[in-house]
Amino acid sequence: MKELKFWDIGNHSHPHPCCGLPFYACVLECGGNPESFRGTPLLDDAPGPRIRGSRVWKFGRGSAALPIFYLLGQSLGASGAATSAQTNLNDFRIAHRSHEPKQSLAMTDHRRIIPPLPAGEGREGESFGRQFSTGSRKALPNPQSAMKLSFLFLLAAITITGCAVGPNYHRPAALPNQPLPQSFTTVAHGTNSVIWKVAQPSANVPRGNWWEVFGNSELDTLELLALTNNQNIAAFAAQFEQARDLMVEARSEFYPQLNAGGTPGGDFARQHTSINAPAKGQPAGAAYTYNTFTAPIYLGWEMDLWGRVRRLSEAAHARFIASADDLESARLDVAAEVADDFFTLRTLDQQFDLVASTIEAYQRSLDLTKNLRHGGAVSDLDVAQAATQLHSAEAQLPNIQLQRVQALHALAILCGESPVDFFVSTNSPAAATVPEIPPSLPSDLLEHRPDIASAERQMAAANADVGVAKAAFFPTVRINGLAAFESVDAGTWFNWSSRLWSVGPSVQLPLFTGFYNRANLAASRAAWDQQVANYRQTVLSAFGEVEDELAAQRLLADEWDAENQAVVAAKHALEVANNQYKDGLVTYLNVATAQTTALEQEDSAVQLEGARLTAAVNLIKALGCNWQAEQ
Repeated sequence: MKELKFWDIGNHSHPHPCCGLPFYACVLECGGNPESFRGTPLLDDAPGPRIRGSRVWKFGRGSAALPIFYLLGQSLGASGAATSAQTNLNDFRIAHRSHEPKQSLAMTDHRRIIPPLPAGEGREGESFGRQFSTGSRKALPNPQSAMKLSFLFLLAAITITGCAVGPNYHRPAALPNQPLPQSFTTVAHGTNSVIWKVAQPSANVPRGNWWEVFGNSELDTLELLALTNNQNIAAFAAQFEQARDLMVEARSEFYPQLNAGGTPGGDFARQHTSINAPAKGQPAGAAYTYNTFTAPIYLGWEMDLWGRVRRLSEAAHARFIASADDLESARLDVAAEVADDFFTLRTLDQQFDLVASTIEAYQRSLDLTKNLRHGGAVSDLDVAQAATQLHSAEAQLPNIQLQRVQALHALAILCGESPVDFFVSTNSPAAATVPEIPPSLPSDLLEHRPDIASAERQMAAANADVGVAKAAFFPTVRINGLAAFESVDAGTWFNWSSRLWSVGPSVQLPLFTGFYNRANLAASRAAWDQQVANYRQTVLSAFGEVEDELAAQRLLADEWDAENQAVVAAKHALEVANNQYKDGLVTYLNVATAQTTALEQEDSAVQLEGARLTAAVNLIKALGCNWQAEQ
């Protein structure tokens, strides 16, 4: 097996007392124990860095060996120099320590003194160099080989980064065992029950100004005002922005994270060691007080071996799309509510005009009755009945005005305006007309409903959450890095010799978490089932709403036709009653009854017209778009 050898830079030529060879040659050939160098004085003018060496640790039967750097010498003199390069065995981190000279042992951080070789690795005085490949007396390899090995390890890990645990998303059927209609119920034909095709949500398709089908310019103005200033829409727009930022936040885990500062214990720290701190199993016997100046840059990157980050990104992206659908749903709701309130306001104005004109007619009837009473043709009972009819009609006006004020204030709030001095004219030259609805509507129109699209995206997010929960059972592999300047003296803090670096992977494997991961996975699967149920319920509710509004359109139209005939008949009855009363053939009770009936029928006709307009708005809301979207 070929053994890889790595040395830190340096070619120290100061001779070792045991053999006269340079230090590095003595380490490689004559087996000088690294601990024996601790008492060797070093000359300040000795060329090159101080003693450094390397040892190869072998893992398994593979052809690669992991280099572990050891500090082989540490100067104890007042003017001595010391350097170190090491790897943390706990996380296999290759590290390069600072070359910054120490002034004395009193200024040395005792935590950076590397312990001697582990027990059993070699007897005292046994050749340390024999643990390396023999026959290598050439120039020492470049220290960048360690970095190359790290990058090779990183590259190999990236090549296997492609596995994503957890289920891939497949949109479930709206109902698992029941066929759904291809088209909605029509007048001539019943529901055509066939297998419902898999929906392709089209909530992002522009809906246009669907309210223009009503042909009212005042409504067009109010709709644009509401979509611009409504605060509920603004809140959903902010939620949309938040979801987009959360998606970017989730995707940020794909990239390495760099941070500066934040050294444990402080970037500048003054420390005092314990006199009883362990040193080779014995109390140190001396305490030291020294400063530490550190300017670090930390690097961290999680290798997405099991797709945790990808699933997080999928969930965030699905919720981002769902928030866009929620925004469209809010816009549709506000636009529909504006149209509904506008038609309600218009209906109330028509009722007010109807009652006001009726009051004028009742006033004329009362005046006629009084004149007949003065002539002795009728009794006081007729006068009282006429006055009762008049005052009953007058009592209806305040109630209509109250409802109009409340509808106007609600409309002002929807438009983002203050209710004070808000005014809407409903007597525009082009009155709103009930749009004609085709006899058959395809169920594909429901694909435009933003709430269905949002529920479908919430399912996708819940599915990705299952993958995130499942990835928690697998090891987490991170690449950690550190580059810093470190010194015990502020004057040499940023000297090039004060540099240090460290890079290497760390692996974290959950062994026992108190069943947290298992419970989290079960909860995520339950959340998936919940979202599937919500999606199916949303689809069923959408079908129900469309069917309700289609039935309302059909039945209200029939009722409106019948009501118009009733209005014509009631007006004719009132005319006959008035003529008979003037001829003295009937009492005023017959006239009052005919007046009440005519007013009620006319009022019902006005309300039915408003209800038909509102039903058309609700149908558009239930479909998620105008029925002309497919044309």
